Amino acid sequence: MRYEILKYERIRNFRVDKDLSQITVANELNIAQNTLSQYELGINNIPNEILIKLALFYETSTDYLLNLTDNPKPYKRKSGA
Repeated sequence: MRYEILKYERIRNFRVDKDLSQITVANELNIAQNTLSQYELGINNIPNEILIKLALFYETSTDYLLNLTDNPKPYKRKSGA
């Protein structure tokens, strides 16, 4: 279980660093606050659709949110994406 908590730690850190409540972020993602809480705690896996929305919202990459890279800058996106 500890691995899962570390896996999603950056999602929580972004929210806290920006002084946002779980309710604020959950509303932006059109999900329930307790669902976001479960994602942040690693209880539930984050669906790709939500992960992409989080990356766009926080202006970072999904790889950074998933702790696959230490570079928080987003990748260059395709035109029209």
